[in-house]
Amino acid sequence: MVIEPSSGVRVQLFVTCLVDLLYPEVGERTVALLERLGCEVAFTREQTCCGQPALNSGHPVAARTVAGHFLDAFAETDGPIVAPFGSCVHMVRHHYPRLFADAAPRQRDLARTLGARTTDLASFVVDVLGRSDVGGRYPGSRDDAPVPVAYHHECHLLRGLGVADAPLALLRGVAGCTVVETERGDLCCGFGGTFSLKMSNVSVAMADEKLDRALAAGARAIVSTDVGCLMHLEGRARRRRLPLAVHHLVDLLEPDGRL
Repeated sequence: MVIEPSSGVRVQLFVTCLVDLLYPEVGERTVALLERLGCEVAFTREQTCCGQPALNSGHPVAARTVAGHFLDAFAETDGPIVAPFGSCVHMVRHHYPRLFADAAPRQRDLARTLGARTTDLASFVVDVLGRSDVGGRYPGSRDDAPVPVAYHHECHLLRGLGVADAPLALLRGVAGCTVVETERGDLCCGFGGTFSLKMSNVSVAMADEKLDRALAAGARAIVSTDVGCLMHLEGRARRRRLPLAVHHLVDLLEPDGRL
């Protein structure tokens, strides 16, 4: 279903932990973009973690406790729940119904309804608002010399939610850059949350492979929708002193190319 932006659809911002703690500008630019597209953005201050770290670490009981707070925080809200981070969307949409399958009716029903309401930013803009091009400009770029950028598919968005085209459509609408194809661009970057801590050597090797293939394709920047992946890739690029900038997609959708 496509909603006309002029209808003033009310959107609930699900900011996610990493955005809130480490990349608040991504949350701010998400709000700015949605408001520019005619949405009314609400923010439930009671929201905390969705419970994914606990679940991924093998602690479903703890994850359900944290997830239960998420259900309570959003229970009385209305409208789509939008996050600039596909990993947490995947948690709410696909894992909540399983976590609360044997819960009391209220929690079980909330897990289903909130999961159905939760979506990633790019899919909401493209598939719900019907806007595959919202403009934007690569910072400091010139039209006669576009910056080659590589797009990194975050695993949960691509594999878990089946979303590939929406973020690429928005990225191709950004002036001053051009998208280059990398070899096996669908491969994981090696972050994987706690995986990067428990299997650091493998994680680093996977990040370096991703960075090397971006450079081989001529890219001067990597763009993604997952701040965890971006944090991981930026750290390796900085440590290796590689000529690669790293951006969240929403950073490039600012109309005047500000960062």
